[in-house]
Amino acid sequence: MKNNPIIYADFPDPDVIRVEDTYYMISTTMHFMPGGVILRSYDLINWEVVTYVYDELEDTPGQKLEEEQSIYGKGMWAASLRYNNGTFYVCFVANDTGKTYLYRAVDIMGPWKKQYIEGFYHDCSILFDEDDRVYIVYGNTQIYLTELKSDLSGPKQGGLHRIIVTDRGNVSLGYEGAHFYKINGKYYLFLIHWLAYGSKRRVEACYVSDSLEGEFSGKDVLDADMNYHNLGIAQGGIVDTPDGNWYAMLFQDHGAIGRIPVLVPVRWENDFPIYGVDGNVPDRIDNKSTRPDYNYEPIFDSDNFHYNPEEDGKVHLKKVWQWNHIPNNNLWSVTKRPGALRLRSGKLSSNVGLAVNTLTQRMMGPSCEAIVTVDGSALKDGDYAGICALQGCYGLIAITKEKGQYYLVMIAKELKKDDNIWGEPGGDKLPGTEYDRIPLDNNKITLKVHANFEDNIDIAEFYFQKDNDWIKFGITHKLYFRLDHFVGCRTGLFLFSTQEIGGEADFEHFTYQCNN
Repeated sequence: MKNNPIIYADFPDPDVIRVEDTYYMISTTMHFMPGGVILRSYDLINWEVVTYVYDELEDTPGQKLEEEQSIYGKGMWAASLRYNNGTFYVCFVANDTGKTYLYRAVDIMGPWKKQYIEGFYHDCSILFDEDDRVYIVYGNTQIYLTELKSDLSGPKQGGLHRIIVTDRGNVSLGYEGAHFYKINGKYYLFLIHWLAYGSKRRVEACYVSDSLEGEFSGKDVLDADMNYHNLGIAQGGIVDTPDGNWYAMLFQDHGAIGRIPVLVPVRWENDFPIYGVDGNVPDRIDNKSTRPDYNYEPIFDSDNFHYNPEEDGKVHLKKVWQWNHIPNNNLWSVTKRPGALRLRSGKLSSNVGLAVNTLTQRMMGPSCEAIVTVDGSALKDGDYAGICALQGCYGLIAITKEKGQYYLVMIAKELKKDDNIWGEPGGDKLPGTEYDRIPLDNNKITLKVHANFEDNIDIAEFYFQKDNDWIKFGITHKLYFRLDHFVGCRTGLFLFSTQEIGGEADFEHFTYQCNN
């Protein structure tokens, strides 16, 4: 048995499939690169990161953090993962480009071939029918079904195109998050909406029809929060096991750590799914493994930064790492100084959110801490290098240099009373507030960020090491989940320059610990 939610980290909008004895799950990765994370499991409970669909999505200034532009809260989200006739398919939209992307590969590890689907299909789901016809379901409040060309390049001329469900209830957010299946000859559509009455939270719904031209009828199938702050469990796909059991992989909002996966048992009555146990979601769950002796790679990990180029001549970091946007590969290295991640600044930035090549990992609950030693001997005046809790309201601890003198600083961006869930207009370009500063007598120091997400406490604290003791530094910083970044808080290693470019910092002995 394992605790449910099954992963205490930000893996939202899951879509799950099974290919023979292996389960694969894709999750939204927004602005992080590489993007389109795919996880693997043999029991639906234990998971590991196996690959990413793309290294970079588009060559735009926003995706590269150039020209003071970013794609925070945009990029890819709510992908559809499918397997058909020996090929894997991933379909999603990106809200910064306004395009619909389709990637395909014969091996889950790639290579993935990219193409576009003409049109924009919000929260889409792909269905390959037995007659070799292909459909995409999508939308918000009004849910559309559109037949695609056989090459999936766009809508089929003269093909089926209709509204199949409309949310007419009293809701804060209408139906979206479509997941579409054909099971035992019937068509099943799973959706979420956010109620404005009753529980006033996310709710999962299901509609079913005997044909694509017929009426879809259904109802809400899960309205539960596991006694956690009235935060509903919804949006995701369903999957069967080799033994014929069914599960839904959904997510639940958990404050600043993000939206975390919840596994829900599903049974069938009169060809309609019944979610959970007596309307609730079990807080402990188990499922038979198809490979009981398999050892999973960790979803978070420490790193000594000892790497060698692989067969393709490139250095590939551990799969737990993602860059905050498309990295500038000329400005980072783990081979120039073995045992260290070296970052070099190539532009001026007003804050850590605009820093190129911030290397991140998801923070894990209920609490976690990340430690790193920073060598700032090659910093220039106005540079900042350290470790952060990365979100719109970020917090950080860093070495900086001013008129040749080194200092330790703690900087944060606090939430203002009039800020909304989308963030302060223009606030992403403002510098943070400095809450503490002390002079340093050397240019190398070990730093720590500790985060506590238990019961939505959502705080980060920062420390430096002195004589083998940890000294708390700066304020206890409050963390938030908001739509300006639309992801859970991450820990990140960063360097940014405010006066001149060309400074460097080395990061050594990265240690990650999670208390779960």
